[in-house]
Amino acid sequence: MNEYFEAYYWSIENLPEFWAAVWEFCKVKSSQPYEKVMDDLSKFPGAKWFVGARCNFAKNLLRRKDEKTAFVLRNELGVRRTITYKELYHLVIRVGLTLRRFGIKRGDRVCAYMPNIPETSIAMLAATVLGATWSSCST
Repeated sequence: MNEYFEAYYWSIENLPEFWAAVWEFCKVKSSQPYEKVMDDLSKFPGAKWFVGARCNFAKNLLRRKDEKTAFVLRNELGVRRTITYKELYHLVIRVGLTLRRFGIKRGDRVCAYMPNIPETSIAMLAATVLGATWSSCST
């Protein structure tokens, strides 16, 4: 337990080093690296994190393409459904291609009125991969 508290105190006393280590540990992929981990922490909210970095979180989430479980859904009727990372990747690609056929491109906005089901997350990831902004509310 002592190691936990040492790590905890190190993380809050050495914020830039801690978050740089998290970035490396998570193997975040970016098209442009960060110049600085953080800037102006006196502004909260308003502090800037990983200044200069450009990354697409959907592309980072979709790096895995294995058979491990990505989503588990259990609805109100008790029906259980799972989606693997491999299935998720292929579903996001299919939805993304459909969005592209509809003319969705970087900078566009995609809004949806959908229930809290995996397909909503799939649509969000597809829009994000294309560089579109996603917004939704659940039914």
